[in-house]
Amino acid sequence: MTAQVLIFCLLLYFAMLYGISYLTGNSNNNTAFFAADKKAPWYLVAFGMIGATLSGVTFISVPGWVASTQLGYVQMVLGYALGYLCIGTVLLPLYYKWNVISIYTYLQHRFGEKSYKTGAAFFVLSRLTGTSFRLFLLLKVLHGLALDEQNVPFWASAATALLGIWLYTKKSGIKTIIYTDTAQTLCMLIALGITAYALFFELQLNTQSLWTWWKSQPNTQLFFWEDWSSGQHFVKQFFAGALIAFAMTGIDQEMMQKNLSCRSLKDAQKNMFWFTIALVVVTAMFLVLGVLLSAYAQSKGIAAAGDDLFPTIATQSGLGAVVSYAFVFGLIAAAFSSADSSMTSLATSASIDLWGIESGEKGIKQRKNIHFTMAVILWLCIVLFYYFIREESVIAQLLLFAGYTYGPLLGMFLLGIFSKKQIRDGLAPYICVVAPVSSYGITALCKATFDFDFGFFVLALNGAISVLLLWISGVGLPLYQRTSPSESTSKSGK
Repeated sequence: MTAQVLIFCLLLYFAMLYGISYLTGNSNNNTAFFAADKKAPWYLVAFGMIGATLSGVTFISVPGWVASTQLGYVQMVLGYALGYLCIGTVLLPLYYKWNVISIYTYLQHRFGEKSYKTGAAFFVLSRLTGTSFRLFLLLKVLHGLALDEQNVPFWASAATALLGIWLYTKKSGIKTIIYTDTAQTLCMLIALGITAYALFFELQLNTQSLWTWWKSQPNTQLFFWEDWSSGQHFVKQFFAGALIAFAMTGIDQEMMQKNLSCRSLKDAQKNMFWFTIALVVVTAMFLVLGVLLSAYAQSKGIAAAGDDLFPTIATQSGLGAVVSYAFVFGLIAAAFSSADSSMTSLATSASIDLWGIESGEKGIKQRKNIHFTMAVILWLCIVLFYYFIREESVIAQLLLFAGYTYGPLLGMFLLGIFSKKQIRDGLAPYICVVAPVSSYGITALCKATFDFDFGFFVLALNGAISVLLLWISGVGLPLYQRTSPSESTSKSGK
């Protein structure tokens, strides 16, 4: 693929997003930017959330995992479904009851100012690290396809991408993203369908022989029960999936901001229900694509594996220009479907939770400045990854650290929702640092001493330590007396 073709694809793609932004971005107020005027259609939110949840890393990684983990990711996806059920029945009613824009204002009502600021700061830190890492990986793939050969510096590619995202989200924020996410999800699914269709015929499969062929593949095991010490054991994967969904969607401002833009709680719950079904189906399709890609690579002697498998086969194996272009469009969509909403949610949390912007025109100006600042910070992080932290193991540890930050958030929300226990608000920042550090030490010790891998279940350990320490901090305090939402002041950023 030439640099000219890639640039044309990017220009065409951004033209589509700017067209959507022009049609939907007729509001410049903070209510539209933060909450889409509370008028977002639930079915568009549900469909768009598929792309935002899968993200670019999933687009190229899930098919590549099949060779090493077979279809074991299904175990975690089934856990996601349980987590989303809990979000729809527990968290969404809570958020709508308190009429919040930033979900972390709940922590202010429940525990106090220090807990509130700590929760928001942990989200901003985690989202900045995670989004920067994911966008870095995908921009590196796009840059390596053609731009690197033309001596285009990576920092310029990253700056152009983030400037493009900032431009189409700067006016109406989440109101625009509801619609751009729909288009981006559609691009990803088209790329998935075209590639799977091409591979189906390249492997000379038909509906009669498909099941026999499927059973003969060495990488189609779904469930793993044998080795309890393995991080891939069903119990660990399933409950880790439930906790990850609850923590990284239910108490994540990026994902909940879209749910809270729906007209009512009933619409938000319908969105979550249909989104769950669609996500399970789409993830299963990506895993099937992984089996097809692995079989095709083996038949053609292609040595690519892991994250390189899908890009190599789609663009360099002779499947044709249609597959190549579909892959590039899908990859671009995957890269930006989570990046744009991440930038907007970071601006929302920083504006409402950390900065405390004012109302009126001054608040709009403050929000715009914070939004632009977040774009610059994301660019700086991506450039840091590319030029200064080239060791992939170091970057992976940074991403792991970002995942650890959800443990304290999970602990605070679980204690707040399911008990009347009060905590010493001033100790919350220290506890939220001690909990993930302790979790990391325990997991490393168990791995070295007992060869026991917590896997993704480390989130449960992290959350449990957070709950325990927070509970201990509140010994001797009176129980929490619930305050009516109408009697509580809530920062809205309007």
